[in-house]
Amino acid sequence: MNDVDGKIARLLRSAALTNKDVSLQAPFGFDTRVVAQWRAREEATALSLARLIRRVVLVAAAVTIVATAGAYRESNQNLEKSEPFANEFAIADSAIQEEFLQ
Repeated sequence: MNDVDGKIARLLRSAALTNKDVSLQAPFGFDTRVVAQWRAREEATALSLARLIRRVVLVAAAVTIVATAGAYRESNQNLEKSEPFANEFAIADSAIQEEFLQ
């Protein structure tokens, strides 16, 4: 603990010996770097938003394709189920017409 206290005391003595004339201006080019980093962050945010939108569109397209394929398959199954009944009705209808014609 004494070693840390000695280091802090030495640091405070050095701080007390410094000049009071400290420049309040930012270093040369500092503002340019700050603005450049701010713009880079803004562009990164825009890119991440574009990636998110792209992923949402791809997922929506995939869901649409799967739903369309399912609806098409279901439609075909309904048509296949209704064909035998349609043929049976046609056969029965033709049989009834033949009986009435005799």
